[in-house]
Amino acid sequence: MDFRSDTVTRPSPAMRDAMHNAPLGDDVYGEDPTVNALQEKAAAMLGFEAALYGVSGTQTNLLGLMSHCARGEEVIVGQTAHTYRWEAGGMAVLGSIQPQPLDQRADGTMDLAAVEAAIKPDDAHYAITRLIALENTWGGKVLPMQYGPQVRALANRRGLSTHLDGARLFNAAVFNARQSSTTPLEAARTICRDFDSVSVCLSKGLGAPVGSLLLGSKALIARARRLRKMLGGGMRQAGVVAAAGTYALDHNIERLALDHANAALLAGGLAEASHGMLKIDTPQTNIVWAEMPMEIFDTFGAHLKANDILVSAAYGKQRWVTHLDVSKADIEQAIAVVAGYFKSRQ
Repeated sequence: MDFRSDTVTRPSPAMRDAMHNAPLGDDVYGEDPTVNALQEKAAAMLGFEAALYGVSGTQTNLLGLMSHCARGEEVIVGQTAHTYRWEAGGMAVLGSIQPQPLDQRADGTMDLAAVEAAIKPDDAHYAITRLIALENTWGGKVLPMQYGPQVRALANRRGLSTHLDGARLFNAAVFNARQSSTTPLEAARTICRDFDSVSVCLSKGLGAPVGSLLLGSKALIARARRLRKMLGGGMRQAGVVAAAGTYALDHNIERLALDHANAALLAGGLAEASHGMLKIDTPQTNIVWAEMPMEIFDTFGAHLKANDILVSAAYGKQRWVTHLDVSKADIEQAIAVVAGYFKSRQ
Protein backbone atom coordinates (compact mmCIF):
# COMPACT_ATOMS: atom_id res chain seq x y z
CA MET A 1 0.00 0.00 0.00
CA ASP A 2 1.75 3.10 -1.25
CA PHE A 3 0.62 6.34 0.39
CA ARG A 4 3.79 8.29 -0.43
CA SER A 5 2.29 10.34 -3.25
CA ASP A 6 -0.40 10.37 -5.92
CA THR A 7 2.45 10.16 -8.45
CA VAL A 8 2.79 6.41 -7.87
CA THR A 9 -0.41 5.46 -9.71
CA ARG A 10 -0.29 3.09 -12.67
CA PRO A 11 -2.34 3.42 -15.87
CA SER A 12 -5.62 1.55 -15.86
CA PRO A 13 -6.29 -0.97 -18.65
CA ALA A 14 -8.53 1.57 -20.42
CA MET A 15 -5.82 4.23 -20.20
CA ARG A 16 -3.28 1.75 -21.60
CA ASP A 17 -5.64 1.05 -24.51
CA ALA A 18 -5.86 4.76 -25.25
CA MET A 19 -2.06 4.98 -25.24
CA HIS A 20 -1.70 1.94 -27.48
CA ASN A 21 -4.17 3.28 -30.05
CA ALA A 22 -2.97 6.90 -30.12
CA PRO A 23 -2.13 8.34 -33.56
CA LEU A 24 1.45 9.63 -33.52
CA GLY A 25 3.63 12.23 -35.20
CA ASP A 26 6.69 14.33 -34.40
CA ASP A 27 5.80 16.85 -31.71
CA VAL A 28 8.94 18.97 -32.20
CA TYR A 29 7.55 19.69 -35.66
CA GLY A 30 4.13 20.23 -34.08
CA GLU A 31 2.83 17.19 -35.94
CA ASP A 32 1.76 14.80 -33.22
CA PRO A 33 -2.05 14.83 -33.47
CA THR A 34 -2.56 13.35 -30.01
CA VAL A 35 -0.36 15.96 -28.33
CA ASN A 36 -2.06 18.73 -30.29
CA ALA A 37 -5.49 17.44 -29.30
CA LEU A 38 -4.52 17.29 -25.63
CA GLN A 39 -3.16 20.84 -25.67
CA GLU A 40 -6.24 22.21 -27.43
CA LYS A 41 -8.57 20.31 -25.13
CA ALA A 42 -6.91 21.53 -21.94
CA ALA A 43 -6.77 25.16 -23.11
CA ALA A 44 -10.47 25.12 -23.99
CA MET A 45 -11.40 23.40 -20.72
CA LEU A 46 -9.63 25.95 -18.54
CA GLY A 47 -10.20 29.14 -20.51
CA PHE A 48 -6.78 29.78 -22.04
CA GLU A 49 -5.67 30.52 -25.60
CA ALA A 50 -3.06 27.78 -25.73
CA ALA A 51 -1.29 25.00 -23.83
CA LEU A 52 2.04 23.16 -23.98
CA TYR A 53 2.66 19.55 -22.98
CA GLY A 54 5.72 18.88 -20.83
CA VAL A 55 7.22 15.93 -19.02
CA SER A 56 6.68 17.15 -15.45
CA GLY A 57 5.25 19.86 -13.26
CA THR A 58 8.76 20.98 -12.44
CA GLN A 59 9.37 21.53 -16.15
CA THR A 60 6.11 23.33 -16.88
CA ASN A 61 6.53 25.55 -13.80
CA LEU A 62 10.03 26.47 -14.94
CA LEU A 63 8.83 27.16 -18.48
CA GLY A 64 6.11 29.39 -17.08
CA LEU A 65 8.48 31.33 -14.82
CA MET A 66 11.06 31.76 -17.60
CA SER A 67 8.37 32.85 -20.06
CA HIS A 68 7.33 35.64 -17.71
CA CYS A 69 10.73 36.71 -16.37
CA ALA A 70 13.96 37.68 -18.12
CA ARG A 71 17.39 37.22 -16.53
CA GLY A 72 17.73 39.32 -13.39
CA GLU A 73 13.99 39.76 -12.91
CA GLU A 74 12.13 38.63 -9.81
CA VAL A 75 9.23 36.45 -8.74
CA ILE A 76 7.46 36.80 -5.38
CA VAL A 77 6.80 33.30 -4.08
CA GLY A 78 5.92 31.46 -0.87
CA GLN A 79 8.73 30.37 1.44
CA THR A 80 7.61 26.72 1.21
CA ALA A 81 6.21 26.84 -2.32
CA HIS A 82 7.13 23.94 -4.59
CA THR A 83 8.58 26.28 -7.22
CA TYR A 84 10.96 27.75 -4.64
CA ARG A 85 11.85 24.87 -2.32
CA TRP A 86 11.31 21.62 -4.21
CA GLU A 87 12.40 22.25 -7.81
CA ALA A 88 16.19 22.20 -7.39
CA GLY A 89 16.53 25.97 -7.64
CA GLY A 90 15.70 25.83 -11.33
CA MET A 91 14.37 29.37 -11.61
CA ALA A 92 17.70 30.73 -10.33
CA VAL A 93 20.07 28.16 -11.87
CA LEU A 94 18.53 27.92 -15.33
CA GLY A 95 16.41 31.06 -15.58
CA SER A 96 18.61 33.54 -13.69
CA ILE A 97 15.38 34.59 -11.99
CA GLN A 98 15.61 35.99 -8.47
CA PRO A 99 13.07 34.44 -6.10
CA GLN A 100 11.72 36.71 -3.37
CA PRO A 101 10.31 34.23 -0.85
CA LEU A 102 7.72 35.33 1.71
CA ASP A 103 6.33 33.51 4.72
CA GLN A 104 3.05 31.69 4.21
CA ARG A 105 0.15 31.46 6.60
CA ALA A 106 -1.42 28.18 7.67
CA ASP A 107 -3.75 28.21 4.65
CA GLY A 108 -0.91 28.68 2.15
CA THR A 109 -1.55 32.37 1.48
CA MET A 110 0.98 35.17 1.69
CA ASP A 111 -0.04 38.37 3.44
CA LEU A 112 -1.05 40.82 0.70
CA ALA A 113 0.55 43.76 2.50
CA ALA A 114 3.81 41.78 2.63
CA VAL A 115 3.50 40.96 -1.07
CA GLU A 116 3.05 44.61 -1.95
CA ALA A 117 5.91 45.65 0.32
CA ALA A 118 8.19 43.15 -1.45
CA ILE A 119 7.64 44.72 -4.89
CA LYS A 120 10.87 46.52 -5.72
CA PRO A 121 10.96 50.20 -6.65
CA ASP A 122 12.17 51.31 -10.06
CA ASP A 123 15.80 51.59 -9.00
CA ALA A 124 18.90 50.17 -10.66
CA HIS A 125 19.97 48.61 -7.36
CA TYR A 126 17.09 46.13 -7.42
CA ALA A 127 15.91 43.26 -9.52
CA ILE A 128 12.74 44.08 -11.44
CA THR A 129 9.73 42.47 -9.80
CA ARG A 130 7.80 40.83 -12.61
CA LEU A 131 5.65 37.99 -11.26
CA ILE A 132 3.64 36.67 -8.31
CA ALA A 133 3.53 32.85 -8.08
CA LEU A 134 0.99 30.90 -6.02
CA GLU A 135 0.30 27.20 -5.42
CA ASN A 136 -3.11 25.51 -5.21
CA THR A 137 -3.45 23.05 -3.56
CA TRP A 138 -0.61 23.71 -1.10
CA GLY A 139 0.21 20.71 1.06
CA GLY A 140 -3.29 19.48 0.31
CA LYS A 141 -4.90 22.74 1.43
CA VAL A 142 -7.08 24.76 -0.93
CA LEU A 143 -6.43 28.49 -1.20
CA PRO A 144 -9.43 30.54 -0.06
CA MET A 145 -11.65 31.34 -3.04
CA GLN A 146 -11.42 35.09 -2.48
CA TYR A 147 -7.60 35.08 -2.38
CA GLY A 148 -6.95 34.62 -6.11
CA PRO A 149 -9.03 37.65 -7.12
CA GLN A 150 -7.31 39.72 -4.42
CA VAL A 151 -3.86 38.78 -5.75
CA ARG A 152 -5.03 39.44 -9.31
CA ALA A 153 -6.21 42.92 -8.33
CA LEU A 154 -2.88 43.65 -6.64
CA ALA A 155 -0.95 42.39 -9.67
CA ASN A 156 -3.04 44.51 -12.04
CA ARG A 157 -2.56 47.60 -9.91
CA ARG A 158 1.23 47.12 -9.81
CA GLY A 159 1.71 45.92 -13.39
CA LEU A 160 2.70 42.35 -12.51
CA SER A 161 1.83 38.96 -13.99
CA THR A 162 0.60 35.92 -12.07
CA HIS A 163 1.49 32.21 -12.29
CA LEU A 164 -0.20 29.28 -10.57
CA ASP A 165 1.48 26.02 -9.71
CA GLY A 166 -1.72 24.03 -10.07
CA ALA A 167 -0.17 20.60 -9.88
CA ARG A 168 -3.31 19.51 -8.01
CA LEU A 169 -5.60 22.14 -9.52
CA PHE A 170 -8.44 19.68 -9.97
CA ASN A 171 -8.26 18.58 -6.33
CA ALA A 172 -8.80 22.23 -5.41
CA ALA A 173 -11.59 22.46 -7.97
CA VAL A 174 -13.42 19.41 -6.62
CA PHE A 175 -13.25 20.90 -3.11
CA ASN A 176 -14.44 24.33 -4.28
CA ALA A 177 -17.21 22.82 -6.38
CA ARG A 178 -18.71 21.25 -3.29
CA GLN A 179 -18.46 24.55 -1.40
CA SER A 180 -20.05 26.61 -4.17
CA SER A 181 -22.48 24.08 -5.73
CA THR A 182 -20.81 24.17 -9.15
CA THR A 183 -19.11 21.51 -11.23
CA PRO A 184 -15.40 20.75 -10.79
CA LEU A 185 -14.71 22.06 -14.30
CA GLU A 186 -16.50 25.33 -13.58
CA ALA A 187 -14.58 25.63 -10.32
CA ALA A 188 -11.28 24.97 -12.11
CA ARG A 189 -11.99 27.67 -14.68
CA THR A 190 -12.81 30.09 -11.87
CA ILE A 191 -9.48 29.40 -10.17
CA CYS A 192 -7.58 29.83 -13.44
CA ARG A 193 -9.28 33.14 -14.23
CA ASP A 194 -6.90 35.02 -11.92
CA PHE A 195 -3.67 33.78 -13.53
CA ASP A 196 -1.73 34.58 -16.69
CA SER A 197 -0.27 31.08 -16.69
CA VAL A 198 -1.11 27.81 -14.94
CA SER A 199 0.81 24.55 -14.64
CA VAL A 200 -1.34 21.41 -14.24
CA CYS A 201 0.02 17.93 -13.52
CA LEU A 202 -1.57 14.96 -15.23
CA SER A 203 0.53 12.42 -13.33
CA LYS A 204 -0.69 13.14 -9.80
CA GLY A 205 -4.34 12.73 -8.85
CA LEU A 206 -5.42 12.37 -12.47
CA GLY A 207 -3.46 9.15 -12.79
CA ALA A 208 -1.49 9.54 -16.03
CA PRO A 209 1.96 7.92 -15.98
CA VAL A 210 3.78 11.08 -17.05
CA GLY A 211 3.11 14.63 -18.16
CA SER A 212 2.08 18.14 -17.24
CA LEU A 213 0.58 21.11 -19.05
CA LEU A 214 1.44 24.81 -19.12
CA LEU A 215 -1.49 27.02 -20.09
CA GLY A 216 -1.43 30.69 -21.08
CA SER A 217 -1.70 33.12 -23.95
CA LYS A 218 -0.53 32.17 -27.43
CA ALA A 219 2.46 34.49 -27.05
CA LEU A 220 3.49 33.01 -23.69
CA ILE A 221 3.15 29.44 -24.95
CA ALA A 222 5.24 30.29 -28.02
CA ARG A 223 8.03 31.50 -25.70
CA ALA A 224 7.62 28.41 -23.55
CA ARG A 225 7.86 26.08 -26.56
CA ARG A 226 11.21 27.63 -27.54
CA LEU A 227 12.43 27.34 -23.95
CA ARG A 228 11.28 23.71 -23.74
CA LYS A 229 13.45 22.91 -26.76
CA MET A 230 16.39 24.79 -25.24
CA LEU A 231 16.08 22.79 -22.03
CA GLY A 232 16.06 19.48 -23.90
CA GLY A 233 12.36 18.92 -23.41
CA GLY A 234 11.35 18.54 -27.04
CA MET A 235 9.70 15.16 -27.53
CA ARG A 236 9.03 13.27 -30.72
CA GLN A 237 6.16 10.72 -30.83
CA ALA A 238 4.90 11.98 -27.47
CA GLY A 239 1.29 11.13 -28.26
CA VAL A 240 1.84 7.70 -26.73
CA VAL A 241 1.93 9.38 -23.29
CA ALA A 242 -0.21 12.41 -24.14
CA ALA A 243 -3.09 10.02 -24.82
CA ALA A 244 -2.99 9.06 -21.14
CA GLY A 245 -3.36 12.74 -20.26
CA THR A 246 -6.44 13.10 -22.45
CA TYR A 247 -7.94 9.99 -20.90
CA ALA A 248 -7.22 11.41 -17.44
CA LEU A 249 -8.99 14.70 -18.23
CA ASP A 250 -11.98 12.81 -19.63
CA HIS A 251 -12.38 10.24 -16.84
CA ASN A 252 -10.45 11.07 -13.67
CA ILE A 253 -11.47 14.55 -12.53
CA GLU A 254 -14.76 13.95 -10.74
CA ARG A 255 -13.48 10.73 -9.17
CA LEU A 256 -11.05 12.84 -7.12
CA ALA A 257 -13.96 13.29 -4.70
CA LEU A 258 -13.48 9.64 -3.77
CA ASP A 259 -9.81 10.29 -2.91
CA HIS A 260 -10.92 13.18 -0.69
CA ALA A 261 -13.47 10.97 1.07
CA ASN A 262 -10.83 8.28 1.57
CA ALA A 263 -8.44 10.86 3.02
CA ALA A 264 -11.10 11.92 5.53
CA LEU A 265 -11.67 8.25 6.44
CA LEU A 266 -7.93 7.76 6.84
CA ALA A 267 -7.51 10.86 9.00
CA GLY A 268 -10.27 9.82 11.38
CA GLY A 269 -8.94 6.28 11.57
CA LEU A 270 -5.37 7.36 12.29
CA ALA A 271 -6.51 9.67 15.08
CA GLU A 272 -8.65 6.99 16.69
CA ALA A 273 -6.14 4.16 16.28
CA SER A 274 -3.31 6.19 17.80
CA HIS A 275 -5.33 7.26 20.87
CA GLY A 276 -4.30 10.86 20.29
CA MET A 277 -0.57 10.15 19.89
CA LEU A 278 -0.78 11.25 16.26
CA LYS A 279 -1.79 14.87 15.71
CA ILE A 280 -3.87 14.78 12.53
CA ASP A 281 -4.82 17.78 10.42
CA THR A 282 -8.33 17.50 9.01
CA PRO A 283 -7.75 17.09 5.25
CA GLN A 284 -9.50 19.23 2.66
CA THR A 285 -8.36 17.12 -0.29
CA ASN A 286 -6.25 13.97 -0.63
CA ILE A 287 -3.30 14.68 1.69
CA VAL A 288 -3.26 13.76 5.38
CA TRP A 289 -0.52 15.08 7.68
CA ALA A 290 0.31 13.16 10.86
CA GLU A 291 2.60 14.71 13.47
CA MET A 292 4.04 12.59 16.26
CA PRO A 293 6.54 12.70 19.13
CA MET A 294 10.08 12.16 17.88
CA GLU A 295 10.46 9.30 20.36
CA ILE A 296 8.19 7.12 18.21
CA PHE A 297 9.03 8.55 14.79
CA ASP A 298 11.55 5.88 13.77
CA THR A 299 9.85 2.85 15.33
CA PHE A 300 6.42 3.76 13.99
CA GLY A 301 7.83 4.28 10.50
CA ALA A 302 9.64 0.93 10.69
CA HIS A 303 6.41 -0.77 11.79
CA LEU A 304 4.55 0.61 8.79
CA LYS A 305 7.30 -0.44 6.39
CA ALA A 306 7.44 -3.93 7.89
CA ASN A 307 3.74 -4.23 7.11
CA ASP A 308 4.17 -3.06 3.50
CA ILE A 309 2.81 0.45 4.07
CA LEU A 310 4.81 3.24 2.46
CA VAL A 311 4.49 6.89 3.53
CA SER A 312 6.60 10.02 3.14
CA ALA A 313 8.14 11.15 6.43
CA ALA A 314 10.55 13.75 7.80
CA TYR A 315 11.07 15.81 10.96
CA GLY A 316 8.42 14.12 13.03
CA LYS A 317 5.67 14.32 10.40
CA GLN A 318 4.26 11.83 7.95
CA ARG A 319 2.40 12.59 4.74
CA TRP A 320 -0.26 10.11 3.65
CA VAL A 321 -1.68 10.67 0.15
CA THR A 322 -4.78 8.94 -1.18
CA HIS A 323 -5.18 8.28 -4.90
CA LEU A 324 -6.87 6.03 -7.43
CA ASP A 325 -4.67 3.05 -6.52
CA VAL A 326 -5.67 3.24 -2.83
CA SER A 327 -9.00 1.62 -1.99
CA LYS A 328 -11.22 1.89 1.07
CA ALA A 329 -10.10 -1.64 1.98
CA ASP A 330 -6.45 -0.52 1.82
CA ILE A 331 -7.21 2.32 4.21
CA GLU A 332 -9.02 0.05 6.64
CA GLN A 333 -6.07 -2.36 6.58
CA ALA A 334 -3.60 0.48 7.13
CA ILE A 335 -5.61 1.75 10.11
CA ALA A 336 -5.57 -1.75 11.59
CA VAL A 337 -1.77 -1.86 11.26
CA VAL A 338 -1.51 1.53 12.96
CA ALA A 339 -3.82 0.36 15.75
CA GLY A 340 -1.60 -2.69 16.24
CA TYR A 341 1.45 -0.50 16.77
CA PHE A 342 -0.16 1.68 19.41
CA LYS A 343 -1.80 -1.29 21.16
CA SER A 344 1.64 -2.87 21.50
CA ARG A 345 2.84 0.22 23.38
CA GLN A 346 0.14 0.04 26.04
